[in-house]
Amino acid sequence: MFYYYFIIAIQVFCFYHIFKNRNPFYWYLIILFVPLIGAIIYMFQYVFNKQDKDKVQDSITNAVNPTKKTRDLEKQLEFSDTYANRIALADSYYQNKNFVSAISNYKKSLEDTVQDDFYAQQQLVLSYYQLHNYEKTIEHAEKIQQKPEFKGSKQQFCYGMALKEVGETEKAEFQLKQIDRPYSNYSERLELAKLYLETDRINVGKTLLDEISAESKNMTEPNRRIYRNTILEVERLLSSL
Repeated sequence: MFYYYFIIAIQVFCFYHIFKNRNPFYWYLIILFVPLIGAIIYMFQYVFNKQDKDKVQDSITNAVNPTKKTRDLEKQLEFSDTYANRIALADSYYQNKNFVSAISNYKKSLEDTVQDDFYAQQQLVLSYYQLHNYEKTIEHAEKIQQKPEFKGSKQQFCYGMALKEVGETEKAEFQLKQIDRPYSNYSERLELAKLYLETDRINVGKTLLDEISAESKNMTEPNRRIYRNTILEVERLLSSL
């Protein structure tokens, strides 16, 4: 049913666009008799600008062949070994979950002392955390923890979780509490609640779980889908207390 209304909406939009811009009449027939494909072709022809088209084309290419972008960036770096090209390649490795190669290139970029190393350090925190290398996660997080952008960031969360994994629970709690913000960071706050429970602070942990549970009742449907597993875990923990 949703698919049907979605097609109708696209057709209506295209018909209006044809009328408003006085585009050829045959587009009415194409979109009417070949609804989705016709509408997509029309929008590529008349609605999207070049930048939009390039973005869509890149998305399709990456979905079909996710390593093509990385190979192109490797060739680009071979041709011109610049900071920007190396960071772009490292980001591509990271996006494809090749964290070892990402780390290698982020660390290589640190050799360029002219550039601000903050972004590379941020990405090293995330990359090492994905590899469960908690010591390195902590090492690189501590190099940027004084930056204002660090507070409330993914990197601070990874830092807190890494500290927890190496047994530094008090330090871990301090970091994770910086991310405890109402109506946001649900997954991160769940981990903080688990830390409370694991360190026998049942009442504090339950209070935080109750807060997340109450907030979830006011979520939009898209957010409920995004955080579905988190909500289920919160409810499971509450029912076990």
